[in-house]
Amino acid sequence: MAINDKTTTELEAAAFRRLLEHLRARTDVQNIDLMNLAGFCRNCLSNWLKEEADARGLAMTKDESREAVYGMPYETWKEKYQAPASPQQLEAMKKAHTGH
Repeated sequence: MAINDKTTTELEAAAFRRLLEHLRARTDVQNIDLMNLAGFCRNCLSNWLKEEADARGLAMTKDESREAVYGMPYETWKEKYQAPASPQQLEAMKKAHTGH
């Protein structure tokens, strides 16, 4: 099956939107768990979004990119859903992501 660049971009954008919807629905999954298992988290996604906007000369603040990923202001999400990291989670983070 041959897919042109425009369709590929549309498919990738749709998949990204579904990923965001999934992460917004799974508020029980903490960012530190994502980092420890997958090497990225919601904050990484928001940073990548901002970096791409910056690379294209588009104005996007860190707060705007985080809200685009979290579906609400980041501080609101943290207050509602972020749990304190356990000693085990922090230890796993140290081992797995020394430079992150």
